[in-house]
Amino acid sequence: MCNVCGCGDSQIEGHSHEHHSHEDKHEHPHQHNDHSAIDMPQSIVIHHHYHHQGDVHHHVHYTLPAGTMPEQATDGHDYEHVPHSHDHSHHHADNHQHEQHQPERLETGDLHYGKGEAEVHVAGVSQRQLLTLEMDILGNNNQLAVHNREHFIENRQLVLNLVSSPGSGKTTLLTETLMTLKDQCACAVIEGDQQTSNDADRIRATTVPAIQVNTGKGCHLDAQMIHDAYHQLAINEPGFLFIENVGNLVCPASFDLGEAAKVAILSVTEGEDKPLKYPNMFAAADLMIINKIDLLPYVDVNIEDCIANARKVNPTIQVIKLSAKTGEGMDAWFNWLNENRQQL
Repeated sequence: MCNVCGCGDSQIEGHSHEHHSHEDKHEHPHQHNDHSAIDMPQSIVIHHHYHHQGDVHHHVHYTLPAGTMPEQATDGHDYEHVPHSHDHSHHHADNHQHEQHQPERLETGDLHYGKGEAEVHVAGVSQRQLLTLEMDILGNNNQLAVHNREHFIENRQLVLNLVSSPGSGKTTLLTETLMTLKDQCACAVIEGDQQTSNDADRIRATTVPAIQVNTGKGCHLDAQMIHDAYHQLAINEPGFLFIENVGNLVCPASFDLGEAAKVAILSVTEGEDKPLKYPNMFAAADLMIINKIDLLPYVDVNIEDCIANARKVNPTIQVIKLSAKTGEGMDAWFNWLNENRQQL
């Protein structure tokens, strides 16, 4: 169980992880073999790095307890966390010191830790080990995402992953969207938050079925959580499935859930520079919704600059400007939804 980003530390409302007894069984992305040292606490946090050629790379910070180091397993998937004594000679300690990734020191005095082979830094873990761990964690997640996508395609469901920072207005946008769509076709929602069922309760008030996934310390939903929640919803009618991810502009960019598209929602109150500060999210998104445009008279923001910044990191990103509160621009959103659903 991860103590930083909480991968695998999820609880689905009214649902236990014992659910894995259904026909199509899958291993949890972070499951370890019985021989591994599963009693050792460890922390994993996913970090993401954007390259100006348009590629998004995702890397893992794997923080181990004092006195332990991961060793690469021969099967390519499982890792033993072997106790590593610090009662070594001074020479051995120096070797560990020399293995540490050093940051790039800029002329301003700023430090950039993303210039190594793995583009991240973790004390006590080499760049090569980080790359290997990344491949294992995201590889398992992506395999299950492929399985999820097969379900969605078979049932002719347009599945959208709604991503944003907290307070962007995505739940309000979602409830207003459902009030229109629910009479046209089947709709369902998977809600992601660290705690509470507040958002799922708001969705259920529209009479649309919803499952709350609480991630605990987790900062994003992963494919396993979506797999379990989807089977609990037990929906097979053609229509829409909306996934409202945990409010976070970083980690959800890395995790494929099996969705058809990521929709990044950005409030005008957040400023025009967010696509540059958090490029991976906007590079991974097919659509950027600029929400709360009814507040434009009261905030110092340039929407055209925001759009230009988003297209610096993702030249093909589509943009819709709207207000879920007043309804301005909502027709463009509904047109986008229906056009994409017709392509299924």
